Amino acid sequence: MAVLPIRIMGDPVLHAPASPVAEITDEIRQLVADMYDTMDAAPGVGLAAPQVGVGLRIYVYTYQDDDGAPWRGEIINPELWMRPMEPGDPDPDEESEGCLSFPGERFPLRRSDEVLVTGTDLEGARVELRVDGWRARIMQHEFDHLDGILYIDRLDDGDWKTTQKIAKKRGWGRPGSAWMPGVDDLDA
Repeated sequence: MAVLPIRIMGDPVLHAPASPVAEITDEIRQLVADMYDTMDAAPGVGLAAPQVGVGLRIYVYTYQDDDGAPWRGEIINPELWMRPMEPGDPDPDEESEGCLSFPGERFPLRRSDEVLVTGTDLEGARVELRVDGWRARIMQHEFDHLDGILYIDRLDDGDWKTTQKIAKKRGWGRPGSAWMPGVDDLDA
């Protein structure tokens, strides 16, 4: 297993739709193992293959609920259905999220509170997750990565402009920008 560099906004792989996984091979199994190591080292609650420079429709996730119960897995070639979002502005205290590909920042973003995700796992078994709350937020965030969308692309105009200023100040927004979990201290 290995920790991989995480691409930062502006790298082309983050802004293009990922390709379906045609076959689960040893290379795919190794990629997923490396993605878990990278997500844990960052630390994060999810990581999509494009974030480590691989344009394939795969993501891993991990979360611990208030009771400390673990929730962890991978989804290959996911499909996502969501309940319509509640209208209104997001609550900055309850609906802020961050991203390992825009590290060290959090912004409020309204997401659907309930989703259904289907796909397969590394064994080729069907995965079907119906989740709500933060789990639903994680699923939507990682699924967006597979379509070339970063959460900052969904922010309101004021916050989006702020992200552009941050990116310019930090030298992001260009191909090849990346950071290494466990080496670079970016407060992701």
